Amino acid sequence: MDESLIKAATENFNLPHDVVVLPTGGVFYKSKKKSIKVGYLTANDENYLMSGLGTRDNIVMTLLRNKIYEHDLRPEELLEEDIQAILLFLRNTSFGPEYIVKLEDPKSKKEFEETLILDEINIKKGKILPSEDGTFTTKLPVSGSSVKLRPLSFGELFEIDKLLENYPKGRVAPRVTMRLQRQIMEVDGNSDTSQISLFIDKLPIGDSKYIKNFIKENIPSLDLNKTVITPSGDKIDVDIVFGVEFFRPFF
Repeated sequence: MDESLIKAATENFNLPHDVVVLPTGGVFYKSKKKSIKVGYLTANDENYLMSGLGTRDNIVMTLLRNKIYEHDLRPEELLEEDIQAILLFLRNTSFGPEYIVKLEDPKSKKEFEETLILDEINIKKGKILPSEDGTFTTKLPVSGSSVKLRPLSFGELFEIDKLLENYPKGRVAPRVTMRLQRQIMEVDGNSDTSQISLFIDKLPIGDSKYIKNFIKENIPSLDLNKTVITPSGDKIDVDIVFGVEFFRPFF
């Protein structure tokens, strides 16, 4: 379809929707949009969700393609941190903010249920701001090299998972290096991909872990950690996970 027609369709539609604020503030996207229009789940969406067809990631991608009403920002381009905000919106507006989780009391070892309120989640800011092009530059602690990094989109993570699923049995899947090859844009000012690949092959584990933690700590995200009081009176920290239990109301 012609790009102008797509733009006209998304700007003039009258489907019920709301505006979702993106935790990242849109700094990693070309459009720089800080918020996007997202439609509410419908009975037709429920048909698909109840069918149980596809994996969790396939279901999520289909939902996003149907519910994001923006002509210049595709679901595949979004970061996982912004995906989570959209999924929270879809869940809260369809089933309410109450999220029941099953936990174990560390003292009694007995299972108990706790209700978390999902509309009480705040945005956690990164420690270092990215550059205008949505990249970070940092010095690695072990090798001492300076690297230019970028976070991977949900679509890229989805693609990597698909490649790893089809990796030959009996061979070690290059899970870590696949991500690093897309995350590292420059090494000491050199952007040659072949040189970067050689650098990654010899990258110390300490530097690899540093890159993973650096990106995680500096991308603005939802604060998904909750403190819960156990039946024994102790406090435990719980991370909200977007797995099967989170999507249980859909099924």
